[in-house]
Amino acid sequence: MYLDRRECQESSPVKQELCEIQETPCMKVEESDVVGVPTMRIRKCNDAPVRAEGAYVLYWMISSRRLYGNFALDRALEHCVALRKPLVVFEALRIGYAWASDRLHRFVLEGMADNARTCAKNGICYYPYLEPVKGAGKGLLQALAERASIVVTDEFPCFFLPRMVASAAKKLTVRLEAVDSNGLLPLNATEQVALRAFDFRRFLQKELPKHLGGFPRANPLARAKLLPAPRLPRSIISRWPAVSNEVLANAKSILQRLPIDHGVPPVPLSGGHTNARSRMREFLEKRLPQYAERRNEPELEIASGLSPFLHFGHIGVHEVFAEIVRREKWNPEKLSLRANGSREGWWNMSRSAASFLDELITWREVGFNFAANLADYDQFGSLPEWAQKTLKKHAKDEREYVYTLKEFEEGQTHDVLWNAAQMQLVREGRIHNYLRMLWGKKILQWTRSPQEAAQFMIELNNKYALDGRDPNSYSGIFWVLGRYDRPWGPERPVFGTIRYMSSENTARKFSVKGYIRKYASEIPVQKGRSLKLERGLRRPARVI
Repeated sequence: MYLDRRECQESSPVKQELCEIQETPCMKVEESDVVGVPTMRIRKCNDAPVRAEGAYVLYWMISSRRLYGNFALDRALEHCVALRKPLVVFEALRIGYAWASDRLHRFVLEGMADNARTCAKNGICYYPYLEPVKGAGKGLLQALAERASIVVTDEFPCFFLPRMVASAAKKLTVRLEAVDSNGLLPLNATEQVALRAFDFRRFLQKELPKHLGGFPRANPLARAKLLPAPRLPRSIISRWPAVSNEVLANAKSILQRLPIDHGVPPVPLSGGHTNARSRMREFLEKRLPQYAERRNEPELEIASGLSPFLHFGHIGVHEVFAEIVRREKWNPEKLSLRANGSREGWWNMSRSAASFLDELITWREVGFNFAANLADYDQFGSLPEWAQKTLKKHAKDEREYVYTLKEFEEGQTHDVLWNAAQMQLVREGRIHNYLRMLWGKKILQWTRSPQEAAQFMIELNNKYALDGRDPNSYSGIFWVLGRYDRPWGPERPVFGTIRYMSSENTARKFSVKGYIRKYASEIPVQKGRSLKLERGLRRPARVI
């Protein structure tokens, strides 16, 4: 089932001081050194001209925060070739976004440190800006763009980024392009919105093969023959100082001075492309072979752990896919000719590789498809009609337990397994993939309304999860409420025909005692409240 974009109510929006800029005779540039970016991935954001007399090409890095496997960087390099201009990479971290915290800031700053090292190694002008107070960065992009021939940025269909790009497009007097590096399938490959994962998978199986030959360059700066890095005007550098390499190398040193949420501390996981690649290789070598059989077991760490890196753009899906292809000794000729939407048998890779690709591509990119085409992707009203109808029917059903947002946040429910999952989110910025589904289902069951459940899930996930504020995480939240799913019987109180999950059933399927000891043993129990696991913790069934 699909919803056409035209049926949607609203689609998402997606020469002063030039003497100070160093001028150097052109170095030889060969067109073959830069791969052409597919036009389907390029969006012209305004009608302003490309200025041939500009001093540089400006890459405004906002979501694909990496210098490897990045179509936006490739596009900027194309302009450098055509216009014979040097490149400036501008990466900023603002203060005033929702849920800004030590946790999110440090992860992004670690990625910026990686980018600074890579640009220095390749002689590229990298301008990292850390906003010290809300609004301090206002005017910086316009100041940089006034000296640019063209501005290239990242396409990202979620959070505040579409509004920010749309606003910039109106203000800039030079061409602004947004380039899509989000997934294997370009966002513009379809205007239809998939209502079920099965339908999107079947569409992928028909459409994706034609896009498997169009990959971004793995390391585009390594062979790029560009003009030497320009020196930016003092008027810009003095008003908006670049964050120093020393601060980037020790991000923790500055966090306490920033007006962000210090109650959400950094987690042990470090950001940046170097760490992302290390994480990817460790997963593919040690855990992928068990992925299909054991990834749902809470006491095992089988999942890739790549979602934070994918969210912040520290690694791209093309790089992950290419590494799997290399290890599997796979080529597109092995694809099945049958596009039937089946999870298995289409890729003709190992079972675990195919299972992981279904998560990485189908389930991740169906969320991008939704967010790119529907502005209300994060609203209760975006749920399918059947889900809204059954939830409305049962909205006033009696709840055995009802908790406040604060009680949920502190892990103060009667269910010890749910509390453990919440504490993992608070401490580590993640929840085990299987328990993340259970976590959401129980919030639906223990809140006053399904609308409140959606609000609580969004707040907790976006505040604590490194991979929150992302189309993929919104998919997970609204899957709890029926998105991409179907009605399930029997009809139950509160849930209606929404798919039901329980801690008791989870404990039957998997061993959870070790997980509970790890994450819930130190939670203080409120007076008069006893902890249990639904109707008691039973011996889990043996997983074959």
